[in-house]
Amino acid sequence: MQTPKRSRTKRLRFCPSNLDLLSFLPNPPPNSSTCPCDLCGRGGGRESLRILANLRGEGRVPGEELAFLERFDGERGLLFRCRQPVKMAPLVGNVPVQEDGSSSVSSSPLKTFSLMSIPPPSPYSPWLHELKSDERGLCLIHLLLNCANHVAAGSLDGANAFLEQIALLAAPNGDAMQRIASHFSEALARRALRQWPGLYHALDCVHPVAEAAAARRHFFDLCPFLRVSYVVSNQAIMEAMEGEKVVHIVDLNASDPTQWLSLLQGLRARPEGPPHLKITGVHEHRELLNHAAVCLSEEAERLDIPFQFNPVATKLENLDVETLRVKTGEALAIGSVLQLHTLLATEAVQQEAPAAVGQQLTLGECLDKDHSSISDSAMPSSPAESFLASLWGLSPKVMVVTEQEADHNGGALSKRFVEALFYYAALFDCLDSTAARSSVERLRLEKVLLGEEIKNIIACEGLERKQRHEKLQRWARRLDAAGFGPTPLSHCALLQGRRLLPNFGCKGYNLRDDGGYLMMSWHDRPLFSVSAWKCNRFR
Repeated sequence: MQTPKRSRTKRLRFCPSNLDLLSFLPNPPPNSSTCPCDLCGRGGGRESLRILANLRGEGRVPGEELAFLERFDGERGLLFRCRQPVKMAPLVGNVPVQEDGSSSVSSSPLKTFSLMSIPPPSPYSPWLHELKSDERGLCLIHLLLNCANHVAAGSLDGANAFLEQIALLAAPNGDAMQRIASHFSEALARRALRQWPGLYHALDCVHPVAEAAAARRHFFDLCPFLRVSYVVSNQAIMEAMEGEKVVHIVDLNASDPTQWLSLLQGLRARPEGPPHLKITGVHEHRELLNHAAVCLSEEAERLDIPFQFNPVATKLENLDVETLRVKTGEALAIGSVLQLHTLLATEAVQQEAPAAVGQQLTLGECLDKDHSSISDSAMPSSPAESFLASLWGLSPKVMVVTEQEADHNGGALSKRFVEALFYYAALFDCLDSTAARSSVERLRLEKVLLGEEIKNIIACEGLERKQRHEKLQRWARRLDAAGFGPTPLSHCALLQGRRLLPNFGCKGYNLRDDGGYLMMSWHDRPLFSVSAWKCNRFR
């Protein structure tokens, strides 16, 4: 195979005010007075979260040179220097090809960054208070990765040392990177305490149901993801129920009536008039179901729509489909928003048990793996598929599923930590662009919703770990095995979703039609998917 032509050799310099570690500057003059760096001669910073993609090696250009942070300076705290520039071979996929034709992932920038040695700072180090936001973000990423490495290896003394350092720089009400570090360090600390079950469980904090519901509402208000999911799902249901006289909707996560209040408005406007509507809400907290019943009944009465609400107070994994009371002659639709992944705990425990001994990976070993690969052997088997098969047996006309586009169901802590850090960095970044740092709503959302998800992913194992997010490709396999086939979302549904984005005042949100599915992204990072499914005739 002919080697691609290398680009013109450039001298690489790294500047503390420009966080792009993969910035390549052609012989810059070292004489600018606008930048504290004596190397590059230019200023202009970027948000600290962008460093994650660069450290991981995404978007690398074949033939370009690469350098890393080298060490901390004892006087100021940070000294950004280059090593000798490293020639990067052309990439095949995500793997660099060496001169001899072999491939290697040992040059992963994130791996190298995580393994650098940093002398422990003191609380009295004056440079701690002089760090700029981007410099502090780089330091926190480094500390988090090293701390995760120690926790994964069971080195509590090492983990404790890094947690002390993180505490000097992180803050739950600071910039995006400080807030991320605050929640991830808390999760790592909880994980370390698993060796002492008494301490671990004594620190459990169960938020009141009303507070958790309020945090979810703040997520609806501050980010477009739930709004888009509701609008797109409702349009898919409306299209599937066209002309039906009796409509039954099963909501597998009935924590909020907002989605169905909007659907009532749409059904009222049908040319043929509204159908008789029955909604069955499934949720473990009866008080939320009672609230939904009151809100929806009042709105249906106001719109003169025949309406019935059937509450089913149970966890999803304990649901008996007979309690859904699906009757002959009803046109059935099923909706699930950020809920199906909770079914994966039981089957994951069954799969992890035989492989648990001697299989813990270090962070470096984890980073040498291809995170995008999907192994057939890793596919869960019975409980989730059995549940989906039972839904198939109800013969719904449409089922609409919204799930996190993430890979947090892996058995190894190291892999989960890296994947979660990238995923939640994007979520915290978009919140930083749409809400003030002092926002009470943002603080509650990050602590009660996102922070608890992070703790569950990192600190919990076994049946306790419910936040087992998986990507759409895996859900498609499960749904196919259960007897469902994809039905493309309509252009009208996608258009309605896109119309919501300008309301959030920034350009980072993107919606993409991915072969009939909807991907919701922050910049280029997919965060949530919406997909619609119908029953195949035979399983």
